[in-house]
Formats: sequence, structure tokens, C-alpha cells
Amino acid sequence: MSNAQPQDFTRDLIRWSETLAAIARTGMGFTQSLYEKERYEEVLKVAADIKSATDDALEIRREQDHFVQEWMESVGEGVPGYVTPKVAIGAIVGNEKGEILLVQRKDSGVWLYPTGWADVGYSPAEVAMKEVEEETGITAEPLQLLGVVDGMRMGFSRFGMYMLLFHLRATGGELNGHPLETGDVGWFAPDALPTPTAGAQWWGDMAFAAIAGDVRPATFDAPRENLWRGDATD
Repeated sequence: MSNAQPQDFTRDLIRWSETLAAIARTGMGFTQSLYEKERYEEVLKVAADIKSATDDALEIRREQDHFVQEWMESVGEGVPGYVTPKVAIGAIVGNEKGEILLVQRKDSGVWLYPTGWADVGYSPAEVAMKEVEEETGITAEPLQLLGVVDGMRMGFSRFGMYMLLFHLRATGGELNGHPLETGDVGWFAPDALPTPTAGAQWWGDMAFAAIAGDVRPATFDAPRENLWRGDATD
């Protein structure tokens, strides 16, 4: 562990704490035993201690009780109580000029492709189409699933989240950003991305290759050699 970078170790701590919390919340959702519920609550407190330590490292001050309360409020009963990662849908949309459609988040000013949480009642591809039109005014058709990404592993989520990234082709509409969610929208060439653009180092090459017609198999995060303790160089 001596060769590990502090940020990598902090990311591992976040993953471990969320995993512990998920196990405990799922157990609380299925058990009827008061004794077991008390034990799971103790596990939540340990997970909260770990997550509080990561917040100290990131200079975000929140106490253990904050996390325990947040987790306890999300405990369901039976199958609804089985804790799984949230699912987000991302949309890489290209046009005939080989440009990519990006959205500037109103709250942060950061640019990214259109994204949104998966909605019940829609397929992932339908969510991608819906998010693109709602956020940008552009209509698009899905062509391919580019990949599935673990948000916690990539470091852009502090809770369990999977991103399903689709490639879509623009078919119509006009640029018209959502008044509440977007600061701006636009088409950008690969050598003219706006600043700051989030995560382009990992999705940029894949996105523009797809827009150029280079069809590749969908990607996914390869399993780690050691799933729990982690590799310091991973």
C-alpha cells in the first residue's frame, strides 16, 4: 500500500464504506430479527466512520450521524430493500460534421454529454433519447451501446452508480437548452472542446470514433485482481 496515491486510497475507502452500507441496508430490509437489525446498524456506523474519514481527506466536513441517518432513511423492505447501484444514462450524440453535442451544467458550469437517471417505464435507449431532447432540443436515434462504466471506480461518483453510455445520431430539432438544468448547449469538434469538459480523457476517443463510424464492441470495467483490498497501482 506504500506506493498508493492518497487520492486512490481515498477512492477505495469510499467504495468500501458504500459496499458495507449496502450490505447492511439490504440485510435490514430482509431480516425480521431485532438482534440482526441492531448488528446491521452497527455495520452502518462503521461504514459511516470510514466515509467520514474520506470526507476529512477531501476537506468536506460531515459527521458520522449524517451518513447513518441518510442510509437508514433509504432502507426498504424485502426486494425494494435490496441495495443496488443507481443507473445513469449518458448520450454521445454526433452530427454530420463529426461534432459532439455537449451540455453545460447550470449548477457547476462543467460541460458534458447529456445524462440523466434511468426512469422506470423506459428502456435505457429510450431514456437516452428523452434526455437528449429534454436537455438540448435535439432529436436523436440510438445506434449502439458504447459501454457500461462504474462511476465509483472512475472517481466521478461518491455512491454506487453505473453509467450506460449510448451513441446516438442527431435526426432533427434545434439547439434549445433546458432552462433549469443547462447553462448552454452546443456542437463541438474534437479539437475544440469547451473548458472545462468533464472526463473527456476517458470518453473522448471512444465518442469521436463512434461518431466517425468506427463501430467497436461495448466496453466495461475489467475485474480487479483483488476485489476488496484493491491493488495500490490499480
